[in-house]
Amino acid sequence: MAKNAPSLFPPVLHQLEELGTRLRLARLRRRFSSEAVASRAGITRMTLYKVEKGDPGVRMGVYASVLRVLNLQAGLNLLAQDDELGRKLQDLNLPERRVAPRRKTPPTS
Repeated sequence: MAKNAPSLFPPVLHQLEELGTRLRLARLRRRFSSEAVASRAGITRMTLYKVEKGDPGVRMGVYASVLRVLNLQAGLNLLAQDDELGRKLQDLNLPERRVAPRRKTPPTS
């Protein structure tokens, strides 16, 4: 059974394609073969090909494995590093959502 790739907005798809291109270039600069990187990452060459194309259907863990093989795993710490919107919402000190207490039902006789 084939899995459906998540539907993403075009800018995100473009970012994934750029990431794949950067990973491919990093592999080539290191003069690693696709077989060597795939083997070290524990994936198939076809999956590595999908990573280097920026396929959104590839699990994030696979991207992380390829980054580790290329010694680029420190870049993972930059993902969602500074949550500006979250900090602004926190600074607004929005009240917490409160739930009304449950009504007690009178005993039936």
